[in-house]
Amino acid sequence: APAGAAGPELARAALDAALARRETAAKNRRRSVVSGDGEGGRRLRGYSGPGPDPRDPQPLGVVLGRLMKARGWEQPAAEATVFGAWERVVGPEVAQNSRPVKLEDGELTVEARSTAWATQLRLLAASLLRQIASEVGHNVVRKLHIHGPAAPSWSRGPRRVRGRSSPRSTVLTESKVTVSPCGR
Repeated sequence: APAGAAGPELARAALDAALARRETAAKNRRRSVVSGDGEGGRRLRGYSGPGPDPRDPQPLGVVLGRLMKARGWEQPAAEATVFGAWERVVGPEVAQNSRPVKLEDGELTVEARSTAWATQLRLLAASLLRQIASEVGHNVVRKLHIHGPAAPSWSRGPRRVRGRSSPRSTVLTESKVTVSPCGR
């Protein structure tokens, strides 16, 4: 402090001296941590005092979110949400009458319960895409392929016809024909 300083001048001088000491101490600490001079590469101690700390226990959702982002699992998780939470994504009435079948390259195939529901879902396709995007994120599903229920397979079972014929053709059986010599 300058000789004869009093009041605010004295306080300003004391504050400047304290700031200068803090800056030199910080420079010495940084230099010793980075270069390892004098203290053998000793690291600074962690956090101290109250307040949030990265070492505190974290909610599981936050930890999983960070892990998924770090590993690049966000897209597969969003795709799985479409299948796992179909009712929440599209609503209970639509979910009751349809089901997602496959998702490849942003194209979702949906199977409707009936042909009438398939037609209805085709009319609702734009709003379904918006609902899916709001729930799981944009560009997860870019296009919908909607079809009715699959036709039953007749390749096995009681209606099976051997040979090359249509599934619903009748089987011809041999019948006995008698021919009389008189042509009657």
